Amino acid sequence: MPKSRSIGSIIGFPLLFVSILWIAHFYKIAVPQGPGSLGIYPRELFGLKGIITAPMSHGDFHHLISNSLPLLVTMTIISWFYRRVATYSFVLIYVLTGAAVWLFGRSVFHIGASGLVYGLVSFIFWSGVFRRNLKSIVLSLVIVVMYSGYLHGILPNQEGISWESHLFGAIVGIYIAYVLKGMVESDEITRDPWADESNEKNFFLKRDQFDLTKEERRFTGSEDDI
Repeated sequence: MPKSRSIGSIIGFPLLFVSILWIAHFYKIAVPQGPGSLGIYPRELFGLKGIITAPMSHGDFHHLISNSLPLLVTMTIISWFYRRVATYSFVLIYVLTGAAVWLFGRSVFHIGASGLVYGLVSFIFWSGVFRRNLKSIVLSLVIVVMYSGYLHGILPNQEGISWESHLFGAIVGIYIAYVLKGMVESDEITRDPWADESNEKNFFLKRDQFDLTKEERRFTGSEDDI
C-alpha cells in the first residue's frame, strides 16, 4: 500500500456507503412506502430502478445489520489491497448483480445489499485464484475462513431470501475478478534484476555468460585460465 494513503482515505468510502444505507433505512421508517417499492422487480420496467435502489432498501434492522459489517470489511479490504481496481470492481459488481437479478430473478421484489456482499466476497476470493501472488492468496484464505458459511445462501428455494441476488452476485464477482486480474497493484509486480541494464556492473559475470560457446568466451577473455 502506498505510504501516502491514510487509514481515513481507505475506510472513508466504505463508512460513507454503509452510512447511506442506514440513513435510507431511517427514511424508509419515517416515510413508509409500498412493499418493495425500491426493490428490483424482474423483467418489468418499473423494477429497473431497483438495480440502483434495491441495495439501499432493507426489510428490517436485522437485515440491515447483517449486511453492514460484511460490506465494511470487504470494501475496506478491496480499498486497501486492490487500490487500482477498487472503484471499478465496486461499481461493476453493484450494477451487474442488479441487472442479472432483473433479467433472471423470480417475479418478486428483491431488496437488500446482500447481492453486493456476495459479489465483493467472491471478487476477493477469486482474485487470489486468478492473480496467484502471495498477497491475493492470503486474502482468499482470510475470506474463506470468515465467510465460508455464505455458500448456503446461494441455494434456491429459500423462503424470504433473494438467493438469486446471492448467486448472481457471486457469479459477477468471479467475472470481475477475472476481467480485472491484469490491473496489477504496485506491490504485485515482480522485478527481474537481470532486466535492468543499469545493474550490469553489480554482477561478476555477464548476463549472457552461459550462452556463449567456449571459443566465444576465450575470444572475449571471460574464460578463466586453467
